[in-house]
Amino acid sequence: MNVAAAGAPRVRALDGVAPGAIPHAELLAGQAPVILRGVARDWPLIAAARESDRAAIAYLASFDSGQPVVGFTGPPDIQGRFHYDPGLTGFNFEGARVGLSDFLTRIRTSLDAPATESLYIGSADLDRHLPGFRAANDLPLDDPMFAHGVLASIWIGNRTTAHTHHDMSHNLAVCAAGRRRFTLFPPDQVANLYPGPLEPTPGGQVISMVDFADPDFARHPRFREAMAAAQVAELEPGDLLFYPALWWHHVEALERFNVLVNYWWNDAPAFLDTPQTTLLHAMLSLRDRSDAEKAGWKAMFDYYVFGPAGQAAAHLPAHIQGPLAPIDATLARRLRAQLINKLNR
Repeated sequence: MNVAAAGAPRVRALDGVAPGAIPHAELLAGQAPVILRGVARDWPLIAAARESDRAAIAYLASFDSGQPVVGFTGPPDIQGRFHYDPGLTGFNFEGARVGLSDFLTRIRTSLDAPATESLYIGSADLDRHLPGFRAANDLPLDDPMFAHGVLASIWIGNRTTAHTHHDMSHNLAVCAAGRRRFTLFPPDQVANLYPGPLEPTPGGQVISMVDFADPDFARHPRFREAMAAAQVAELEPGDLLFYPALWWHHVEALERFNVLVNYWWNDAPAFLDTPQTTLLHAMLSLRDRSDAEKAGWKAMFDYYVFGPAGQAAAHLPAHIQGPLAPIDATLARRLRAQLINKLNR
């Protein structure tokens, strides 16, 4: 049982939205999760899944490019929860490069088993691993907000749980087979979710150390506050869930066979560096300084970074603005070179 999801309010849902009429700008402006019911109901994959799990597996295998994917396997006793091992010396699962069709066969073989391994393919690039799939199973992505590119991925497995984590991109997630439950938390709940180490991580992102099925409130007392802020999205095949970057999400695949297709994008150009790099550098340069000094630097960051983008340069003529000017690809390269030079000194 997902304790955080029990009694949590449901994510706002919209019915009757056509695939070509998804209000992308509205969704992004709202900065909150929204479900669009049935947007992808006409996908051939979803039709195959309605027929049977085996039909859906065969449909996916028909697009196999032969490029290996990363398949994750956990013993039956983890009950689909991919996490650290009890002693925090490693993970409770193994990952290996495998053939997509071979791994799909393992999932198919597990369908009727009373106790089976947890099997999961996470974030496989659709265009690389299933070329041709998007010709018939896709969303219209011609909105200007996708101008900086979209990464389309697929997630396939049996009853598995992607433990609470956040992504640095906005997400459109389509439930394409089985059912899925997302438990979502706004970014300001980070402290109440008790994040684990920055590395190693099970899937590339920091995850919560709280066991949602059996929370230890003595060890993680603030998790109650996170529960109070949670929202739950229950998805059926064809439903689409939007949620913004940095929202924490706990994702449960609820059937014996489940597929999710997702689209990640950012509304910032690719030449901007990832803020995760800034976070790591801030740990190196700021975190262990005195409270008074950190307060001073906080004011600096509020002025130069977190305030309006143009305020620090507004009183300066353009020819002396330097890195205070709007950042383009050329200025980004120059700043990156300066940082590398300073870090290597």
